[in-house]
Amino acid sequence: MSFLRFTFRSSSSSSSSSSFSVSFLRRLYSHSPFHVNNNNVDNAVSSFHSMLRMNPTPSIVEFCKILTYLVKMKHYPTAISLSNQLEFNGIMPNVVTFNILINCYCHVGHMTFAFSLLAKILKLGYQPNVITLTTLIKGLCFNGKVKEALHFHDHVVAHGFHLNQVSYGTLINGLCKIGETRAALQVLRRIDRKLVKPDAVMYNTIIDSLCKDKLLIDAKDLYSEMIAKNISPDVFTYTSLIYGFCIVGQLKEAFDLFHEMPLKNINPDVYTFTTLVDALCKEGKVKEAKNVLAVMMKAGVEPDVATYSSLMDGYCLINEVNKAKVIFNSMAQRGVMPNVNCYSVVINGLCKIKMMDEAMNLFKEMQNNKIIPDTVTYSSLIDGLCKSGRISHAWKLFDQMHDRGQPADVITYNSLLHALCKNHHVDKGIALVKKIKIQGIQPDMSTYNILIDGLCKEGRLRNAQEIFQDLLIKGYKVTVWTYNIMINGLCLEGLLDEAEALLSKMEDNGCIPDAVTYETIIRSFFENDKNEMAEKLLREMIAKGLF
Repeated sequence: MSFLRFTFRSSSSSSSSSSFSVSFLRRLYSHSPFHVNNNNVDNAVSSFHSMLRMNPTPSIVEFCKILTYLVKMKHYPTAISLSNQLEFNGIMPNVVTFNILINCYCHVGHMTFAFSLLAKILKLGYQPNVITLTTLIKGLCFNGKVKEALHFHDHVVAHGFHLNQVSYGTLINGLCKIGETRAALQVLRRIDRKLVKPDAVMYNTIIDSLCKDKLLIDAKDLYSEMIAKNISPDVFTYTSLIYGFCIVGQLKEAFDLFHEMPLKNINPDVYTFTTLVDALCKEGKVKEAKNVLAVMMKAGVEPDVATYSSLMDGYCLINEVNKAKVIFNSMAQRGVMPNVNCYSVVINGLCKIKMMDEAMNLFKEMQNNKIIPDTVTYSSLIDGLCKSGRISHAWKLFDQMHDRGQPADVITYNSLLHALCKNHHVDKGIALVKKIKIQGIQPDMSTYNILIDGLCKEGRLRNAQEIFQDLLIKGYKVTVWTYNIMINGLCLEGLLDEAEALLSKMEDNGCIPDAVTYETIIRSFFENDKNEMAEKLLREMIAKGLF
């Protein structure tokens, strides 16, 4: 018994219907432009029903053409409904029909139905082809069932079915997307090279994943293996490697690869150039980034919105916000419309230098241009307002953020918490941290550092110590900033021996004291006429090269 729900239409024939269907199919498969819209989809459905009424009935191939069109338009439920009518009207599906239907069920997340169709293919005596199997693998990966896709691969191969490059590329991509890069590499190693030759797509996917995981040695080894096996690296290979070296700060190696590209007759694309521009800007090397931009444009590669965002971010990082604004204002003239990230970058830059009125004006302009602010936009403004002493405005914007369904993150809450603690509202700060937890947002070390610092400065050292000890017990990675806050709190209470003892414990807990740690205790020793102890710590500080 079929699990599918069928719909019914009259089967009367009509010559006008026939003419309409043929006309539609000619337009659909001619080389003339055929613009996609809902009207065309309605025409496809009408044509399908007209074909059902024809006498004789067109072949299954003609029906499949319309179903394929609907799938390309992503009208999966419609394609499913029409497919069901074929069988109801006595038109026997073939493997192509089943493949289309399996693809539809995969896209709407009904994998059980998709696999039921595989069982039906086998029951009818058909042989599932590589498209059937690849579609199911892709469906499992698409629906977050990558490990099941791997098991399915093992099952079909064990039963003598053959897969192709697309099948393996799909599986490898699925594994890499869930962080199972090693498993993806194992799949690459297990491919029967007599039947399927690994291609650049498979290697590129794994290299890209290794680079994102900062496993650059492994990525470079795989790149060398590609060359040894006569699999030509392409622009994607190089861009992935360049990105990998950039995120670990090895810009020389990144540029070596960039300069190697022309020698291999590979032209860098917009992503390659933008990766380098972004890396240079993040290190404050905006001049060098502009040189890359010049090379980019000379090569005929037009910068995109991400390129300009990176450059603006670089200028903001070195406090040259006006130059970032010049780029922002000129983007539209260059045919690139600013997006939410562009606005957020400039707004953040303005907030950092406390130009809050200008930041708020840009925020209003953004909304007038129908660009929806995201969490980063709101967080930048809330932080800027808090640090400018405009706390009521910050809370008002926070409420607006909530009303518009934009979720606040821990960074947003940290800005508000810092404002509360700074203005002697530590109890409200504690309540806010409890609220964060109730909402399922995990406080980070910055959250606890702000709260501990607020408690210490309010003279509530015992409460601060309780939170600090709780963090240590729960295995949090307590930073040097946290220790410095606690040491300062102890010094403020005159507990210098305890402060020195905590200094000794720092390294035992894997945290290296910095200049601030020593300066805090040394200053307190001098202020309390404990000059000998101060001089001892000063010598220790100099010996460690922190002076």
